[in-house]
Amino acid sequence: MGYALLGAAIAAEVAATTAMKYSEGFSKLWPSLLTLLGYVVAFVLLAQTLKTVSVGTAYAIWAGAGTAAVAAIGMLFLGEGLNTAKLTGIMLIIVGVVVLNLGGAH
Repeated sequence: MGYALLGAAIAAEVAATTAMKYSEGFSKLWPSLLTLLGYVVAFVLLAQTLKTVSVGTAYAIWAGAGTAAVAAIGMLFLGEGLNTAKLTGIMLIIVGVVVLNLGGAH
């Protein structure tokens, strides 16, 4: 159940970050409210996750998956280019999360 909550927390955080892009510096009401709501939901779910998943594991997955997902959304839907440096960075994030988990982050 902890990992399901973590997945939902990551989804909420990614949605909030995407909404923030559309808030235009918090000058648009609805995207700004979605950003706020998304981050509240994300942190509540993350807090619930930490009841059963160690903080090192949860945060590594949260940060890595969230960063990779937002980067992918930027490239696929927001017109941000894909280049070797970005692709390498995303791959390194994923490898880092795996290494932390294998190395005993939990």
